[in-house]
Amino acid sequence: MYRSLAVAALLAPLLVALAGAGSPARAEDDALVGFEVLAPDLAAELARETLEACREQGFQTAVAVVDRFGVPQAMLRDRFAGPHTPDTATRKAWTAVSFRSDTLELAAATGPGSPQAGARDITGALMLGGGVLIEVAGQTVGAVGVSGAPSGEEDAACAEAGLEAIQHRLPL
Repeated sequence: MYRSLAVAALLAPLLVALAGAGSPARAEDDALVGFEVLAPDLAAELARETLEACREQGFQTAVAVVDRFGVPQAMLRDRFAGPHTPDTATRKAWTAVSFRSDTLELAAATGPGSPQAGARDITGALMLGGGVLIEVAGQTVGAVGVSGAPSGEEDAACAEAGLEAIQHRLPL
């Protein structure tokens, strides 16, 4: 009889845990959340690689890297890039993370007369190509924005080249 009570006492916590496995989460389980962002050194490297990709094409640009919340992590402006390009690059990156979509796609989806055209009026949003999401294992961790190439497509191509250059440093 004592052996049965001892076994039951040892198994009780396991049985309680298993019984609660299908129950709704407790409020305190939702009190804090975790998230991933690029390390500052990698964000700076991404900005450098992206700027270099633009230079190789003969473009003088600004590059901004933002975290998953749109907060700037790194910014570089080439010597002859226009004075508007740092703000434009940052807004493109911010727009990409805010809408969880590359800005080339957003520019097409929010054109005049489209049902989503009103998104262009959101403060800070900039529906021009050149804002590209940074995704790691299916999770958005930030975005890179480029401004100063002759077109949004070329800005986006520079951003993609910068991401490709650091891809080996990102976890799968």
